Amino acid sequence: MPELRQSIAQHYHERTKYSPESISAKNKALDWTKQPVPFKEYKIGSNFDLKPYIKEKPPGSFANNPEAQWWQRLSRLIFCSYGLTARMPSMGNTVYLRAAPSAGGLYPAEMYLLSRGTPLLPPGLYNYQCRTHSLMHYWESDVWQKLQEACFGNSSLQSAQLAIVITSVFYRSAWRYEDRAYRRICLDTGHLIGNIELAGALSNYRPHLIGGFVDESVNELLYIDSRQEGAIAVLSLEDLQGSEQNFHLGRTALPSTTETDYPRIPDGRLLGYFHLATQIKPGTTGKLNLPLENLDKSIEDKYNFSFCDKISTATKPIDWGKKLEDLEGTILKRRSTRAFSGESLSFDDLKALLDFTYQPQNYANQNLDNSPDYFDVNLIETFIAVSGVEGLERGCYYYAPKTQELRQIRFKNFRRELHYLCLGQDLGRDAAAVMFHTANLKTAIAQYGDRVYRYLHMDAGHLGQRLNLGAIRLGLGVCGIGGFFDDKVNEVLGIPNDEAVLYITTLGKPR
Repeated sequence: MPELRQSIAQHYHERTKYSPESISAKNKALDWTKQPVPFKEYKIGSNFDLKPYIKEKPPGSFANNPEAQWWQRLSRLIFCSYGLTARMPSMGNTVYLRAAPSAGGLYPAEMYLLSRGTPLLPPGLYNYQCRTHSLMHYWESDVWQKLQEACFGNSSLQSAQLAIVITSVFYRSAWRYEDRAYRRICLDTGHLIGNIELAGALSNYRPHLIGGFVDESVNELLYIDSRQEGAIAVLSLEDLQGSEQNFHLGRTALPSTTETDYPRIPDGRLLGYFHLATQIKPGTTGKLNLPLENLDKSIEDKYNFSFCDKISTATKPIDWGKKLEDLEGTILKRRSTRAFSGESLSFDDLKALLDFTYQPQNYANQNLDNSPDYFDVNLIETFIAVSGVEGLERGCYYYAPKTQELRQIRFKNFRRELHYLCLGQDLGRDAAAVMFHTANLKTAIAQYGDRVYRYLHMDAGHLGQRLNLGAIRLGLGVCGIGGFFDDKVNEVLGIPNDEAVLYITTLGKPR
């Protein structure tokens, strides 16, 4: 019997793997005159300026002004999610850094705010203009019913008044990373989702993540050109101000179809074809095999060998300060580390990072969400290559979040291999620990169809952003890496080839 053909998600993943041969073939100089502008402008519309509400001026001036308080909360949520945090000169131009990191500083994501209609924000569509920290009201009409229909009546939208839609402008990343850019686009979106989730705690909103929607309907709702830009995530915003928490637990992720009958796709067109293939089409949801609501999603007890050391990672949670003031400061000062010193980390610091990233229940007493939304984080596995952590042997460890322990599965100094598999970046060689997020792609596709490729990378980006912020808070260096020799990672770590590598996060002492 002939072997079943790979799905388009598996095909895309294999086609976009880096290898020494493919890197050499694609090693061409970029035309910096054609670098896309990472901002979208609307010439017509009403502008709502959010700058006056970033900080109280003077202190306490909003205390008895409910209207100003409402604007301040919204301004804070948006600014801490995707606001401009720095301006840097680069090759005669100015590079604007934002609260959420982006591969190559290309910022493919656009953030739209949809209003159901509040006393202060009329119904319609708004685009976030980050250079001016303002909302451009470019469509003045009721849009909520269409949003609900596009999201299959997701229950979190029933009582919400605001929602965020994140889109991707594909060419902003594809200009540099070509077809592999879709991976980075989804990782960058995950960074942004992680920021929105934490910024919600700062501003008393509870974001509810929605991954299941009819793509074409949301694109049409936003009046965007789907050949250039596409919706990739929706978040409804539950306002917790002055009311008890009332979570509406709608389905976070819905499956798409699984496509195996696809044509020969030339290089340069794979990204666009794949994005279309991961869409949920109108009228198809009734024909899809939905994941079971009560499916047991406990992490499989993997890599629990009798010979391996099992080391507890239980620890005291990171303190984010009074009213989370240190969390806000960390979000705004976060930067990707460009070089590590090669010095070792303390094991306490590594435990604290794992605790903040994977154990949100430990932060409920700091008014952080004890169960933030992911698409299906149980599909993701975490491995850590330790090169310099005090109290830990060098080698590869599997992290088991349910039991909060590290399980050593390989004994070796990986610095040379890490340098190579990270495309020769010194970050891999000099990091004290390198974290790998992986997933069994075949198993994930069986559950969610080809759309799961988005979910996996967005969830990996979300986890990576929590690692980013935890590391900055602890005074450590951190940098995400989306470019690596895929198959070499599996070989070095000693993990099965079925595990698709999604993301790498390097940790260490900054130089």
